[in-house]
Amino acid sequence: MSERDPPLDSKAVKRLIKKMTKEMLWIYILRLLQERPHYGYEIKELISRRFNFSPATVSGYAIIYKLKTDGLIEEQESEEAPRKYYAITEKGRKAMIVAKEFLSNTMNTVFDLTE
Repeated sequence: MSERDPPLDSKAVKRLIKKMTKEMLWIYILRLLQERPHYGYEIKELISRRFNFSPATVSGYAIIYKLKTDGLIEEQESEEAPRKYYAITEKGRKAMIVAKEFLSNTMNTVFDLTE
């Protein structure tokens, strides 16, 4: 890194991290649900452990509601516990494929000259 390079803690890098984590929470939720159904609080805990950021509990539930409304996840009842579990739908799986293609293309196009 040269002296002209922005430090890793620059405002621009901090904004990027926020946009790609907390503001893109839906991709992290769908990623976890690709493995198996999870309940709301469990999703928040898994995001913290697996992806190293901690979204607000309210944000997680707001995104879950939107994902459910959009048909990307569905609610499942559990006989074992009085919790609502969430599972990814086929539409959610397709959304992840489209998101991956978009992000891959973006990475390849934007960072093509970055060493």
